[in-house]
Amino acid sequence: MNTHSELSRVSFIVMREMRAPLIALLGVYSIAIWGMVLIPGPVGTDGEVKYLSIFHAFYFMTYTATTTGFGEIPFAFSNAQRLWAICCLYVSVVTWFYALGSIVRLFQNVFFIRAVKEWRFTQSVNRITGPFYIICGFGDTGSVLVRGLNDAGKNAVVIDQSEERIQALLLRNYKTNVPGLCADAGVPKHLLEAGIEHKYCKAVVAITSNEDINLKISAVARLLNPDVGIFTMSKIDDIEETLATLGGEVHVVDPFKTFAKVLNACINNPAFYALNNWLVGDKGATLESYVHPPVGGWIISGYGRMGMEANYVLTMNGVKTAVIDPHARRKEEEIETYIIGRANSKTLKKAGVENAVGILAAADDDGMNLSALVNARRLNQNLFTIVRQNSHQNELAFAKADADMIMQPTLVSARKILLLLIAPLLKHFFRYLLAKEAGRDEVIRMVIRTLREKIGDKKPLLVTIDFTREKSSAVIQCLDEGHDVLLGNIISDPRNREQELDLMVFVIQSAEERTILPAKDYKIKEGDQLLFCGTAYAKQLLKATINNEYTLHYLRTGSFKPVNKFAHKLAQWYAGQFNNA
Repeated sequence: MNTHSELSRVSFIVMREMRAPLIALLGVYSIAIWGMVLIPGPVGTDGEVKYLSIFHAFYFMTYTATTTGFGEIPFAFSNAQRLWAICCLYVSVVTWFYALGSIVRLFQNVFFIRAVKEWRFTQSVNRITGPFYIICGFGDTGSVLVRGLNDAGKNAVVIDQSEERIQALLLRNYKTNVPGLCADAGVPKHLLEAGIEHKYCKAVVAITSNEDINLKISAVARLLNPDVGIFTMSKIDDIEETLATLGGEVHVVDPFKTFAKVLNACINNPAFYALNNWLVGDKGATLESYVHPPVGGWIISGYGRMGMEANYVLTMNGVKTAVIDPHARRKEEEIETYIIGRANSKTLKKAGVENAVGILAAADDDGMNLSALVNARRLNQNLFTIVRQNSHQNELAFAKADADMIMQPTLVSARKILLLLIAPLLKHFFRYLLAKEAGRDEVIRMVIRTLREKIGDKKPLLVTIDFTREKSSAVIQCLDEGHDVLLGNIISDPRNREQELDLMVFVIQSAEERTILPAKDYKIKEGDQLLFCGTAYAKQLLKATINNEYTLHYLRTGSFKPVNKFAHKLAQWYAGQFNNA
């Protein structure tokens, strides 16, 4: 951490700006005090000339500097002392004005302000006592991500080049403090200030709006800390390939590829799409809100990255597409109908909008997408509509558009990264559900049915539990004593062990294997990692159980464990008396 270096930089700026004023003040007061000491005062009653001591001279100059005016003490001055005092007072006032002006200039110095902010930021990072993540970029994606981490009880540190965004960060009502720094995260010094070398730093998330800056941040982060995880948002294939060569834990999130997978799941498995939206907290999503895009002719307005990915998925599922785009940029695939232009009435009719079943507005301009949506609906009111929302500020307009699906790249990226951070085992659960094997549809329906019974209308919470000595002390102590701890024990309700908590276990990862939807008789082992979905209250009860030996003993055995030796002896005596009777 750079705490000492930042403090040294602040001290250096202060001394550099205040050196001349301090020397001037010291010089004026030194001369004034020695003058008051050396100039003879009045003649006393004993006939001797009185002189001020150094202490009294310093005392006189001190209180006159504050304009208090206690008078001439410890005795009335001589005229020579008064004349010297007049000169000193005028000179010291001018010197004080000079010093105060220097102080004002110091506090207005941009370098001093920046140094103080960096020092305070570093101090805040040093006070973090648990795992945290460095978020580089506090735009729409960063804002959603930090909010999600904070709600999940995770610490975050933010770096962004916009002072306005950092000020907005400070005004958010987060549960825990989120330190923020206005700086370029691509500069190694600022990543060090954010705590990249800190033992609790788990990952660096590069989600700025500039792909090259994201690549630079990722490369610098890997050099500064080879063990830290790197999560990067990228939409360019070349940058993805470069990031993949960095080594270590690297996750590249492409919102368009992520959306393409969601669209494919929506076409082939609407139940999974509903489950995914509900888990990520999509607005208005429920376990019953199935969306099934119709199969038929589709129109794609805008053939950028999103249009290409969506066209690939639709074509793969046997859907015939027609593309409208202002640019002639066909890729390797052959598109039967490719119309150059904007999505207006003329081009939409040419693309066959009257007979189409859906339209996907995928341009990188919100105005073009909304216009395409309005024009298409005017010609065919029965269209299934998917629209891309590029800016979060246009949310009200897109809400009024009433599209069947809204794809917001920043939101898709934020949710994907959030799930990777707080629930890394979820991807294995999803792969299991989407595997093309017999009976998986029934498994998905069973999962949805169980979640509906246990959680209902409450907000779902994904929680990862690590069975380690620090985080699950009671479980590890029980294992050390040679006892088995079953999954069914820890998910039982401490209020009634015959009932289960409002949660569903998705995955248990151990050193030897990974178990999807484990049975209740699964034996917990040290080092296991458990992912479940439940309510916030169920999370509190479960964490209390795995760290309380008495609660765990009751759930395992059905009897209460004595809290001390006397209670243990009393329980044994009582049990003996009961048996004899």
